[in-house]
Amino acid sequence: MGHEYCGIVEEVGGEVSTVTPGQFVVGSFFASDNTCPHCRAGYQSSCQHRENVGANGAQAQLLRVPLADGTLVATPDVPGSDLLPSLLAASDVLGTGWWAAVAAGVQPGKTVAVVGDGAVGLLGVLAARELGAERIIAMSRHESRQKLAREYGATDIVTERGDQGVARITDLTDGLGADAVLECVGTSESMSQALRSTRPGGGVGVVGVPHGVSIDGQELFYSHVRVQGGPAPVRRFLPDLIDLIWTRRIDPGQVFDLTLPLDQVAEGYAAMDERRAIKTLLQP
Repeated sequence: MGHEYCGIVEEVGGEVSTVTPGQFVVGSFFASDNTCPHCRAGYQSSCQHRENVGANGAQAQLLRVPLADGTLVATPDVPGSDLLPSLLAASDVLGTGWWAAVAAGVQPGKTVAVVGDGAVGLLGVLAARELGAERIIAMSRHESRQKLAREYGATDIVTERGDQGVARITDLTDGLGADAVLECVGTSESMSQALRSTRPGGGVGVVGVPHGVSIDGQELFYSHVRVQGGPAPVRRFLPDLIDLIWTRRIDPGQVFDLTLPLDQVAEGYAAMDERRAIKTLLQP
């Protein structure tokens, strides 16, 4: 809701060559040319010519997408309605959760902790599973979200926060800390919890947009913890994510637990704010 968008191409500009009217496409919240040095390095969200897409009208019947050749990825065919939630998730929350796992350095056989049980955190759990993590610790206090985290691959649930949350993860990992931690909230507490839950030599993937977050440089220096993150380069992952969805190997669309018509957008936001919904899907 907000940044996500997918749909059928109605018209294309004269210089667009890779998508055609009638195709079903998925995009991401930053338009990118996918050819500049940053794009070629896999950081399309830092494209030298990037443009913000989602904030300019994704909650609408029609959306103009700039830099269409580098931004949009077509599906093999027009999907059935059952795939729409998952393809919509690929546009933002799945791509962001996947980036969190990649940035944290999730690898096969490793232990992963996920801070945050919103749509991004839950799909970070799914991403960690797909990337081969052996143990996935989801930090959640909400029963419905715990259930979905389990379905997506969580092996452990931690309800504690702050110092108690760090202590619980330390205990679960025999005093070591997790190999990779996904920070999917963006508060000072969540950042501190993520950094202190990571073992020396481990990594933190930061995708929660920071609000009032400051990091003690000396503490970080001596922790030997690697930090990477930022706006997710969703375009880097879209082809693979679409393939996983199209072949029904993953079902990220379950995070959309409320569907509303476009004219009830305010209720969608209220439901998420009041924790009555994980994520709202708007139908134009």
